[in-house]
Amino acid sequence: MAVSIVAVMRRRRVASVGLVLILAAGCGGPVAAPDEPDEAVWRPGPGTTWQWQLTGEIDTSYDVEMYDIDLFDAPVGVIERLHDDGRVVVCYFSAGAWEAWRPDAGRFPDQVLGNDNGWPGERWLDIRRLDVLAPLLEARLDLAVDKGCDGVEPDNVDGYTAETGFPLDGADQLAFNRWLAEAAHRRGLSVGLKNDLDQIPELVEHFDWALSEQCFEFAECDALLPFIDRGKAVFGVEYRGAPQDFCPEALSMGLSWLLKRPDLGAWVHRCG
Repeated sequence: MAVSIVAVMRRRRVASVGLVLILAAGCGGPVAAPDEPDEAVWRPGPGTTWQWQLTGEIDTSYDVEMYDIDLFDAPVGVIERLHDDGRVVVCYFSAGAWEAWRPDAGRFPDQVLGNDNGWPGERWLDIRRLDVLAPLLEARLDLAVDKGCDGVEPDNVDGYTAETGFPLDGADQLAFNRWLAEAAHRRGLSVGLKNDLDQIPELVEHFDWALSEQCFEFAECDALLPFIDRGKAVFGVEYRGAPQDFCPEALSMGLSWLLKRPDLGAWVHRCG
């Protein structure tokens, strides 16, 4: 049953962390967690059903395999309720952009804050500065573990294609994204690649699934097929158009596609 699968995943993740602590105590010093993903990390296959809700009171009634909700805003009680219903819970946070309203916003120094990214209260981050950003983002990943998230959706991981205010290039983005995936896996968290389509060939082996917005609107869905070819789920949304315009093709490609309103509230039309 789905409930037992989620419970086992969570118990095994905690057990893995506990084993590291026991080894550290026995050897008289800290032991680094392994770089390889834990075997209990959630790795969904093509066609996995899901719901994406980042605003408003979470509607937990949808009969889907995975919920993607906000890391900071989602109460622990909601995550526990979803687990009780057999859902996998992925927690969203912005990795490559600063958000003024987040509780840890004051910990980001001015030197890593760049241009506005087009959304109110958000600014691009200098992803080259892992010396500054790593502890801040690791704290968010630790929060995801503490709250019981099974995976994470790091957003804004394609800043090298934008006018960030920093001279970022593709190599900078690849290094940052690979670091994110490794940091999530060290904690037993599943991790998805959000957008960043041009770098999929270099990143598909590092991420457990992909999430894309508006690939049908912009005729770029084929770029996501390396995930499908490796048996990994591709989640996505359109914000415009009618379901009959993209759902048949999405289903034929093995994509898990939704029609959503831009506010990413509870409303959804699911392909299939």
